[in-house]
Amino acid sequence: MALHTTGICNFGWTAPDFRLKGIDGAEHSLADLRGPNGTLVMFICNHCPYVKAIAGKIARDTAKLAPLGIASVAIMSNDTDAYPADSFDNMIRFAATHKFTFPYLIDETQQVARAYDAVCTPDFFGFDSGLGLQYRGRMDESGASPVEGARRDLFEAMKLVAKTGHGPQDQIASMGCSIKWKPDV
Repeated sequence: MALHTTGICNFGWTAPDFRLKGIDGAEHSLADLRGPNGTLVMFICNHCPYVKAIAGKIARDTAKLAPLGIASVAIMSNDTDAYPADSFDNMIRFAATHKFTFPYLIDETQQVARAYDAVCTPDFFGFDSGLGLQYRGRMDESGASPVEGARRDLFEAMKLVAKTGHGPQDQIASMGCSIKWKPDV
């Protein structure tokens, strides 16, 4: 089922910290990962057609944001028992296939997704240098099919955050597959 994020950025909302295992085997916290000019926290997964359609763009844009002082991290929060394509081993393969250069972390308890009020994959949270929310929107107009030449909404927003500390006032909600919640959570 395709869902949209809220479509309204709660400007200044503070990013909750976390400590999660990455595909590199190390534990990572938001405090350790944050960038000097901002931080992009992405909720993604391996099986979602919306994520698959933009995975290459995610890799491209996060690599171009890094020199601007924007750090990026992706979190996978889906129920891996119900969705084995999102398993830790498959996360490693997915990141390698798409040449991710940022940490890809697993949220096994789904507590981080709940703390962020993440709704779908992909769900993008762009924070300023003080970890105040400045962007909660889409990558671009691509849905489950990539749109070549699309305006790079996420990239432009985070470039603005790096330069000014503020995100754009007008933001378009991200759309994707619902997060696959565990039945007992």
